[in-house]
Amino acid sequence: MVPIPKSSLSLLLLLGLSSAQVVVSQQSCRFEGDVQFCENSDGQFVAVSTRASSTTAAAALTTSSVASPVSITAAPVTSAAASSTVGVEITALTGCHMHDNVQYCTPAPSGTEIAVATQTSSRESLPTTYSDCHNHDGEFYCVNEDGEDVAIHALDEDSHLEEEHDEHEGHGHEEEGEESHEGHDHEEEAEAQNCHFHAGVEHCTGGTAAQQEATCERPDREYNLNIRIGSLFIVLTTSSFAVFGPLVLRKIAKGISTTGIRFTIIKQFGTGVIIATAFVHLLTHANLLFASECMGELEYEGTVMAIAMAGAFLAFLIEYFGGRYVMHRRGQRESAASSLREESEIKHQSSDPEITHAREGQGHGHVHCIDPTDDNLSVWVMEAGIIFHSILIGITTVVSGDSGFWRLLVVIVFHQMFEGLALGSRIAALTSVSSLSKLLMAGAFACITPLGMGIGIGVLQQFNGSDKATLIVLGTLNSLSAGILMWVGFVEMWAGDWIHGYLKRAGVALTTVAMTSLLCGMILMGVLGKWA
Repeated sequence: MVPIPKSSLSLLLLLGLSSAQVVVSQQSCRFEGDVQFCENSDGQFVAVSTRASSTTAAAALTTSSVASPVSITAAPVTSAAASSTVGVEITALTGCHMHDNVQYCTPAPSGTEIAVATQTSSRESLPTTYSDCHNHDGEFYCVNEDGEDVAIHALDEDSHLEEEHDEHEGHGHEEEGEESHEGHDHEEEAEAQNCHFHAGVEHCTGGTAAQQEATCERPDREYNLNIRIGSLFIVLTTSSFAVFGPLVLRKIAKGISTTGIRFTIIKQFGTGVIIATAFVHLLTHANLLFASECMGELEYEGTVMAIAMAGAFLAFLIEYFGGRYVMHRRGQRESAASSLREESEIKHQSSDPEITHAREGQGHGHVHCIDPTDDNLSVWVMEAGIIFHSILIGITTVVSGDSGFWRLLVVIVFHQMFEGLALGSRIAALTSVSSLSKLLMAGAFACITPLGMGIGIGVLQQFNGSDKATLIVLGTLNSLSAGILMWVGFVEMWAGDWIHGYLKRAGVALTTVAMTSLLCGMILMGVLGKWA
């Protein structure tokens, strides 16, 4: 065996160490204390060496090769902060993205992802890139998109950087690379969002949706115009079927009683629908609209309930003064009719004395038969409250995005069917209203939601459900309609049938059926409130 000179052996060792350092430098490495960890081919960090052993080995090799012209350079640590201290200048931060409420960016031209900023509010907008990075007396700054200097504290100290990076790895980077994080973790965040439309405004709950950047600008959505035009006729058909159904049933089965079991089922189901519509649908919509971040902070927290109370009071005023006016007009007509009758009798008596004598001593008392005017007024008020919010339903259904349009349309169809049954059963029960008036009342309900949908189609490219003025108008009308339907539902329908009406002394069978129908109306309409 040929002996190898000591100087040649040292040179070979130096070349081997340099090659090893080149391999290490191409990997993602970092120090934890005195231990250096590098990322292997599986994306896991493994211990490679310690600072002490590396220094000792380098010193020994240098001592044994004094004559060698080769010098040993410490392998650079590829963490962003360490890179800045050993000669790799960071010029920008790119690839910025959110993980929970922490923003992470990748230093350029090279480096490992670092935590840059924390989002303090869901409305706060963080830059997607930072440029012109520079050092000021040991503190690192980069320029954001607005041209302002932003302190990047993660680049100030090595230990702080490593702590932030390790914490970030604990959220999903231990077994996945940067590419996997962006492709997988963000998909999970998107899947965790539960977004749906209330009154045409998209609301997201659950997951990280509350941390999404809030914007009051008009959203850029896809709208299929043909589908929306077709849905208009679907709603028109179902609304007509529901509201005209009770009228047709009453007309065909002329002997059917409005207090019978069949009509009671429809009426009490409708009562439950109206109560649930007021509380679950309209008040929920109004609260969500007034609670929108685009509305700003309300100085009066009871705005929704105050407007609803005003709606109930308005319904009361209409019924009270309307009833008095009708009674006054009826009294005038009866007084005029009585005067004419007396004049006719006087003339008749003067021409026929025998008849006059025969009628002496007869009583002149008479019984006033009061028409059910109060029922007429209550149905008119009920229809007014329904029409107010039905036109809003039509507008806001159409302006909802294609992503949730079909589900919303199905819910609205059932919503209109239930309300149509509720209104139709009350219209059919009216006894002092002509058939033409009943048809006009039912037709108004059948057409009002499609009319709203037509308006929505017309403003499809301009409507912004997050605009402050729009939120105020929609919230106010929803609250007002809720108050009107509360009055009609509680006073005229619920109490009118159960406390003051025929169900007060109904038998066990009829009472059970009526109560079950009432609860079914509340429950079914309440369930629909999850989506509309």
